[in-house]
Amino acid sequence: MAASGTARIEDAPGSRGWQVFWGVLLIVAGVFALLMPAVAALATALVFGWLLLLSGVFELVHAFQTRHRVGFGWRLASGVLTLVLGLAIVFLPVAGVASLALLVGAFLFAAGIARAGLALRLRPLRGWGWVLFDGLLSILVAILVAIGWPGTSVALIGFLTGFTLVFTGLWRLFASQ
Repeated sequence: MAASGTARIEDAPGSRGWQVFWGVLLIVAGVFALLMPAVAALATALVFGWLLLLSGVFELVHAFQTRHRVGFGWRLASGVLTLVLGLAIVFLPVAGVASLALLVGAFLFAAGIARAGLALRLRPLRGWGWVLFDGLLSILVAILVAIGWPGTSVALIGFLTGFTLVFTGLWRLFASQ
């Protein structure tokens, strides 16, 4: 099927509807992020902070539940560090945005490389070029984050998050046809 060039990226029954739904949802979220970049940056920092905070709590609970096993100290230290980082971002979200700019840049760079690799793997299939475009765009966005840091972190994270969401939604739409 791959040799004929007619296979879609997602061939599972019913997956096209979910691909379209997910693509539209990502595009809508991306447009909102582009219209309100400061809100998008702050929301990103707060969501990430809360995720770290909750993760730290779960890590601490797990550490104490397994305190008799080897590595308790390491699990405890990991939980405390995760919890403290989450608290710092939740209570100092603007500083968290500046820090997250570097983290987002690193994530976008890694995700861009992964998507470019995925595109090359999908190359004979319809829509692979959109996946490659998304990967290369993510790498470009990561470079822009590094160049503008820290002065433009708030606006940059909001805009770049918006663009990434829009283009990820677009490739999902085009690849699902």
